[in-house]
Amino acid sequence: MSASAEKPVYRVPFVERTGMRRIEEGRGHSKLLMPLEGNANHVDVMYLGAFCVLAEAVAAGPGISILDTARYFPIIKDIAVDFHRMAASDVTGEYTLSDEQISGLLADLERKGSAGYTAEVPMHDADGALVATGRVTVKLLSHSWPPRG
Repeated sequence: MSASAEKPVYRVPFVERTGMRRIEEGRGHSKLLMPLEGNANHVDVMYLGAFCVLAEAVAAGPGISILDTARYFPIIKDIAVDFHRMAASDVTGEYTLSDEQISGLLADLERKGSAGYTAEVPMHDADGALVATGRVTVKLLSHSWPPRG
């Protein structure tokens, strides 16, 4: 694929400033790491806002990976983070869309110009302890949304 034909990359400078890193990404899958450094609160544990950013990015990645971005774009409809325990280390989050979910989303996009899913994103500290769970509703929309007529 030539550089001019490559799929556009969605960039969000705010997210980039967190230092979040990709661990694994593929079709319908995303695993990201939020570093503690630069994202700690006043007691040196992960700031709750960093969990929100991590959950949002992890949830959106699988949807973005299946899109023809010349025709469709993602938005976050809502997000909630259930905080379980403090994290004094880097935190990872992971989410995967099933093949069945991907097929349904792509069919809805073709038929209606919109599709959506809710991602449950477990987030773990460096020791593997579950520290938070994000629930993120992702909408995939046609650039011509809403339909007129």
